[in-house]
Amino acid sequence: LMTESERLLCQVASYNTNLQGSSGLPQDLVDWLSPTLTVSNFLSREPRGPDVVAVGFQELLPLHLAFAGLSRSILDSRTTLIQSQIEKYAPNGEKYTLVARAVNVGVALLVFARDDTLGRRICDVQTQWTGCGPLWLGNKGAVGVRFRAKALDGGEGEIYTFVCAHLTPFAHKLSARIADYNYIARSLLFPDPSSNSSEVTTMYATSHLFFLGDLNFRVTLPSDHPLAKPVGPVPSKKIRDSDSHPPVWEALSSHEGRVELKEYDQLTKVRRNGEALVGLREADFWKFQCTYKYKLGEVDAYSSKRTPSWTDRILYTTYTDDPTTPDLSHITPLIYTSIPSYTTSDHKPIVGLYLLPASPDLTGSGIPLITHPPQYLPDPYWLAKRWTGRFIGWTIGWVWCFFWFIGLGNAGVGFANLFVGIGAWRWWGNKKGAIRLP
Repeated sequence: LMTESERLLCQVASYNTNLQGSSGLPQDLVDWLSPTLTVSNFLSREPRGPDVVAVGFQELLPLHLAFAGLSRSILDSRTTLIQSQIEKYAPNGEKYTLVARAVNVGVALLVFARDDTLGRRICDVQTQWTGCGPLWLGNKGAVGVRFRAKALDGGEGEIYTFVCAHLTPFAHKLSARIADYNYIARSLLFPDPSSNSSEVTTMYATSHLFFLGDLNFRVTLPSDHPLAKPVGPVPSKKIRDSDSHPPVWEALSSHEGRVELKEYDQLTKVRRNGEALVGLREADFWKFQCTYKYKLGEVDAYSSKRTPSWTDRILYTTYTDDPTTPDLSHITPLIYTSIPSYTTSDHKPIVGLYLLPASPDLTGSGIPLITHPPQYLPDPYWLAKRWTGRFIGWTIGWVWCFFWFIGLGNAGVGFANLFVGIGAWRWWGNKKGAIRLP
């Protein structure tokens, strides 16, 4: 059996950067990476870097550029920055290679592997994307990275799948979020590398699955709940606002208060009811502060425009997990937390570090796979839907970019300028025609 220090470490991170583009991240990411070093040291008594690092983004860049597909430069800079930071803070000078990256509109995912462990065994790398919501446009949807890592003895090994998603916002649109996830589970489809046919598989056809992103599930309190009633300002350095706010803000500042509030978390209820996120597990999210919605530029001040919620999440499962015990997993969460110091977005980034289960001896038995939920069968029209969404989104993006350009950075002004220009051109044409009359 593998010892604890030999089991693979997986670091997963997610951040909604609020359409900030190149200014969405600081140049030093130690706050995001440092938890890995502490826990790695605790695990093995010798520091070690993670074997695989997956970093997801939502609202990667301004929406008009995202729809137009102009994300390459920002994605290149993020790739270079993150890889350099992972290697800079690696305790033993470990080196990492980009396995793959995927992007659709503003949703992006980058996956890196450690060269001296998992990286040298990776093959069958795949990326996929899907858009959901009206017309499958892609401003809400998911991207995925999948690869196979051969066994140490040269056997078939195991499949790893990482999915980054951005689901429908607003507390009252819970049914849309559920529909988003269920559509992603049926339309984010990967070719089957073991088959010569056009057969495709869902994200569940894997040995290990991580599902991360701004899932937008909210804390919704009944109107008659004591914490839902507004009161005057609360004297707290961590929770403050200019006027009045509900006592839910004060409750969030204590562990006991968050334990109570987690029962009103939409995602928790949806999982329990089997409405979405079927088969996925999650660590104790209520141990850290809500990740949304904050005032820009503030470390710990919630905005009064929304009820604070844990919108940003990381869920997971592995092939040894039992479907009859949905709250138990053989993946061991070592860290699951948010990073309050990032203030350029109304979200806080999150990071998790996970110890994957020891690989059993599966010689001759094929690649182990997760128990596939029967309700998530591939959508037969997935290709037509996603390319329809891509074409419509691309058209919207380039038209938007045109108005943005002629408006000197403001699409509304550009739209007005266009109509003023057309009006002036028609007026001048009519005037010239009138001058030519005898």
